[in-house]
Amino acid sequence: MARFKRLKVLQTITGTGIVPLYYHQDASVVKQVVKACYAGGARVFEFTNRGDFAHEVFAEVNKWCLAECPEMMMGVGSVVDAATAALYIQLGAHFIVSPSLNPDMAKVCNRRKIAWMPGCGTLSEINLAEELGCEIVKIFPGKEVGGPSFVKSILAPCPWTSIMPSGGVSPDRENLEAWFKAGVVCVGLGSQLTPPEVIASGDWGFIEQKVREAMAIVKEHKG
Repeated sequence: MARFKRLKVLQTITGTGIVPLYYHQDASVVKQVVKACYAGGARVFEFTNRGDFAHEVFAEVNKWCLAECPEMMMGVGSVVDAATAALYIQLGAHFIVSPSLNPDMAKVCNRRKIAWMPGCGTLSEINLAEELGCEIVKIFPGKEVGGPSFVKSILAPCPWTSIMPSGGVSPDRENLEAWFKAGVVCVGLGSQLTPPEVIASGDWGFIEQKVREAMAIVKEHKG
């Protein structure tokens, strides 16, 4: 069962402004990335559900976090069905992120009071997600869907909508400012936060610094 309540998780996500996301089949590598993000100030982390036995990697990392990163709220991304959502919730996931909108997942997550962020690409999908109880809507792939201009267009008629873009988001100032000026509440940061060459060289300090810099930029914008 998740250690942190749903409202606390949602407040932390919106307050932090960034959600680092990453997957590796080796749990020891994931631990190093999580630790670097934690040292940089992040308190939420999205483990990407990818490949066979991914849930076993998540289980090991999440247990490790209890002692090494006790304030980290671990969530899981790339979840596309209710059964997989239930599996990760049983392993202690604090939030579930999906690349698509599957109403069956809403029932599972709401029943266990777990934050659920489905991927949407149209206003109709966003409205349906909110009807199903979604607090933060993921737009995916963020850049291809329309980028910051898409966010502005959605918020014009629906200013109550909370949006998290994922895909096409980088930790540099220009990119982050464009998204937050458009009105997003947080962003998902993936491959550009954890480049393959950084992982290969074990340069965990690079990730820590990028997280710290990104959070500072977001804080400036949130004021």
